[in-house]
Amino acid sequence: MADYKAPLRDMQFVLNEVFEVANLWAELPALAETVDVETAAAILEEAGKVTGGVIAPLNRSGDEEGCSWSAEGVKTPAGFPEAYRTYAEGGWVGVGGAPEFGGMGMPKAIGAQVEEMVNSANLSFGLYPMLTAGACLSLLNHASEELKAKYLPNMYAGTWAGSMCLTEPHAGTDLGIIRTKAEPQADGSYKISGTKIFITGGEHDLTENIIHLVLAKLPDAPAGSKGISLFLVPKVMVNADGSLAERNAVSCGSLEHKMGIKGSATCVMNFDGATGWIVDAPNKGLAAMFTMMNYERLGVGIQGLATGERSYQSAVEYARERIQSRAPTGPVAQDKAADPIIVHPDVRRMLLTMKALNEGGRAFSSYVAMQLDTAKYSEEPTTRKRAEELVALLTPIAKAFLTDMGLETTIHGQQIFGGHGFIREWGQEQLVRDCRITQIYEGTNGIQALDLMGRKIVGSGGAYAKLFTDEIRAFTASASAELAEFTGPLNAAVQNLEELTAWVLDRAKGNPNEIGAASVEYLHAFGYTAYAYMWALMARASLGKEGQDDFYASKLGTARFYFARLLPRIHSLTASVKAGSESLYLLDAAQF
Repeated sequence: MADYKAPLRDMQFVLNEVFEVANLWAELPALAETVDVETAAAILEEAGKVTGGVIAPLNRSGDEEGCSWSAEGVKTPAGFPEAYRTYAEGGWVGVGGAPEFGGMGMPKAIGAQVEEMVNSANLSFGLYPMLTAGACLSLLNHASEELKAKYLPNMYAGTWAGSMCLTEPHAGTDLGIIRTKAEPQADGSYKISGTKIFITGGEHDLTENIIHLVLAKLPDAPAGSKGISLFLVPKVMVNADGSLAERNAVSCGSLEHKMGIKGSATCVMNFDGATGWIVDAPNKGLAAMFTMMNYERLGVGIQGLATGERSYQSAVEYARERIQSRAPTGPVAQDKAADPIIVHPDVRRMLLTMKALNEGGRAFSSYVAMQLDTAKYSEEPTTRKRAEELVALLTPIAKAFLTDMGLETTIHGQQIFGGHGFIREWGQEQLVRDCRITQIYEGTNGIQALDLMGRKIVGSGGAYAKLFTDEIRAFTASASAELAEFTGPLNAAVQNLEELTAWVLDRAKGNPNEIGAASVEYLHAFGYTAYAYMWALMARASLGKEGQDDFYASKLGTARFYFARLLPRIHSLTASVKAGSESLYLLDAAQF
């Protein structure tokens, strides 16, 4: 497998040439004095070094060894603790953290690039700091000042880790039926009792403490999701002076045996009257958790992009070197027995699909990250409200579409390797296995599609979608004539999406099944249209420069491929949506 090299040139292109992100930072006072183009470039360059040089070499060995459980605790693969220490000492765990508690304070647009790098290098490893950052975000926004001061500095520093404890054996998506209990104590603490499953980083040897955020119910809690509270439960108790005390009544019962991400400890966690403290107010746990969810769901989408990028780097290197058969137009490598497989149309189809989906996904994830920054930092209420609504609309698309495309991309990479792609030593089959989880956790992609269709489209009467399509129409209306080859089909795709949205809104009035029946295909149609917008923006930034630099020529060629070969997928998706829900209910349950 090719050594991982962070795609810094493309990241800089997206941030500086496509989105001119420095203009956004200048408009946001909280960021204007924190970050500029030079600072961002230096941060990304250093992140590329640590991810490529320290973390990426542990990817395959971590998969081979996996994590191991004993009564004393969980051991991560060889090299993980040392690499984590290096990563933490560089400040990377707190790259987006609040400066007042020791974080770097970087915008999400920068954090998103760092996340892609670490997850491309080693998805199993990347999950540990990601969960810590998510826990920090919930605490920052909802915990008391006392809890924040006591726990956040060490979490941002990477000395302590964080975990999010939601799922139970009987309660996955339906968190309203959780059974974990929280009993109030006279000193203001709570005793937490229950079992959680699928807890990433619930136990490991990377840090001296792990701070669990646990969903539980108080004795008098109302039924359902309205009765959920959030609690901070440390693995090791913390003294008033910040030193570590005795072990809390928290333990890892076992490790899950998984298809992929084997270097990530996925734990069954038992809370046996463990001491914890409430975060925010009673019965407000889901609100506190969802503060983290928008960031985490974008982060999971970036994991899909990241595995696709790693697969592409190896696939293109292999395609240039592997010789098999002659080109259809005649020999290319005259001095060799056969031509490199990159000459063959089907290999080019797969490589270009990978390239187009990866680069479109990088632009889209950066765009969503910029909306998160605007929603967080803008002092203008109208601007902030618009960004918040765009985030609500685009988050399920970012999570589901990026990961669905990530799996398609890693499978293409495996296919390019032929039989070698099925062999562990070449690395491509691991990326397929690792990527597969991204479609499942943080809310399955079917749930993301239902959220998009039900809450964001039907729930807003189409208003959220109109925000996005109006922006695209404003872009195409102001575009130069030279962009017509891109803006023409983009306008047609927007028109299709608007008509499809209206169709579902109308049908849903008479049949609620139409929402769920349309959801996955609608999300994909939206995703391909959003990527078309990204590619049109990238084409605008590249036109006129293609004769000066191969980078821009490659960008324009990939844009043309996207519009010619990938955007047309929206037509079959539209036909599937408009087929309605009736065919889904032709069979009784016994007939399956």
